[in-house]
Amino acid sequence: MKLAHISDLHLGIELKDYSLQEDQAFILKQIVEIMDEQKVDGVMISGDVFDKSVASINAIKLWEDFLKLLVQKNYKVFIISGNHDAAERLSFGHDFMENSGLYFSKAYDGSVKCIKMEDEYGILNVYLLPFVRPANVRAFYPEENIRDFNDSVKLVVEKMNLDVSERNVVLCHQNIVGAERCESENCIFGGLDAVSSDIFEPFDYTALGHIHGAQTFGKKKSIRFCGTPLKYSLSERNHKKSVTIVEFKEKGNVNVSTVPLVPLRNVRLIECDFKTLMAEAEKIPEKSENASETPSRDDFVHVILTDEDEVLNGFYIIRSVYPHLIGLDYNNTRSRNSHQLSELEDAKTLALEPMALLDKFYENRNGIPMNDEQKNYLKELVEQIWGEN
Repeated sequence: MKLAHISDLHLGIELKDYSLQEDQAFILKQIVEIMDEQKVDGVMISGDVFDKSVASINAIKLWEDFLKLLVQKNYKVFIISGNHDAAERLSFGHDFMENSGLYFSKAYDGSVKCIKMEDEYGILNVYLLPFVRPANVRAFYPEENIRDFNDSVKLVVEKMNLDVSERNVVLCHQNIVGAERCESENCIFGGLDAVSSDIFEPFDYTALGHIHGAQTFGKKKSIRFCGTPLKYSLSERNHKKSVTIVEFKEKGNVNVSTVPLVPLRNVRLIECDFKTLMAEAEKIPEKSENASETPSRDDFVHVILTDEDEVLNGFYIIRSVYPHLIGLDYNNTRSRNSHQLSELEDAKTLALEPMALLDKFYENRNGIPMNDEQKNYLKELVEQIWGEN
C-alpha cells in the first residue's frame, strides 16, 4: 500500500492581503500529478483543509474540484479536521461519501474512526484522529485526570486499543514537543498544546498536520509533519515544500520519501539599497517556469532597504516592479537605533514558555524573582487561560 501524505492546505488563506486562490489551484493540480506519477493508492490529508472554520465560496470550490479529481482517479482519500476546520462542517455527508472512497474523521465523540484496508501484506488500519482539545476529551472521560493536551491525546490513543501485530497508521493534527515552528501557524503560545511524540510510537506511521515545516520525530523516524504545500509566510521562505510518499510493506517495513513541489510564485526576501533593487529587477524575468530555482518579479517579495534616507513613495514604486510586494522595511542607522531591543525582547521571537516569560517580566519590573507561591498561582492562571483554547 502506497499513500501520499499532505496537510495544512489552508484553502482560502491570503498572504498579506493577496489572494492565493490561483497558487493553491496550481499546487493542488501538481499534487494529483505527483500521485499519478508515484502510482499511489490514496492520500492522507492531515487537517486544516480550510483556513477558516466558515470557508469562503472560492475555497469550497477549490476543495470540491480537488476531491472530484481524486474520486475520478479512484484514489482513496483519508481526511481529518484541524484546528482551523469546523469538524462537523468538514465531515458533512461522510457516511455516503465513503462509497466514493472519501473517508472523513467525525467530530470527536469518544472514539476514533478506523478504516481497514487490505493488500498483499495483510490489514492496514487507518485511524482518523481529528484535532482535539482537553475539553473535547474530558466530556467523554470525566473520570480521568486530564490536565493538558498531552494527557488528552495520550488517553485517546490508549482508548484505540491498537492491535500492534497489524499495521497501523494514524492521521493526527497536533503540535509535538520540540517541533520547529513558523509565524503562519496558530499554535497556543508557549507550546502548551504540544504533546510528546512517544504517544505515537506504537503506530507504523503517524501522518501529522498542524506544523508548517516538514520534520520527522520518533525512534523509527515514522512520526512526520509533511508541512504545507505552499509558503504561507516570510518565515517559510527557506522551506523545501514537498509531498510525502509512504509505502507500507510487511509489518515493520515502511519506506518514506518526498517529491518536491514547485510553486507558481516563490516567497523571497531582498535586502539592498533602492538603486540596486531597481537595477537588479531589470535583469529578472517577469515570470519563472521554476519558481523554486529562478526568481521572478511575480514572486511574493519582502524588501528591506539599506538606504539611510527613506525613499519617497518607495512602497508604491517597488510594487510597480514587484506586483506581489508583501512588505517594506528599512535597515539603516535610524531603524537600528529605534529598534534597540530591551531585556524583554518580543515574546514571539524569544519563543519563551509562558512561565519563563512572566518570570522574566516580573524580575525586570521588580528587581527580584517571583516566589514559589506567586509562581504556582500564575501557573494555574496560565493553564486556565491557554489550556483549553
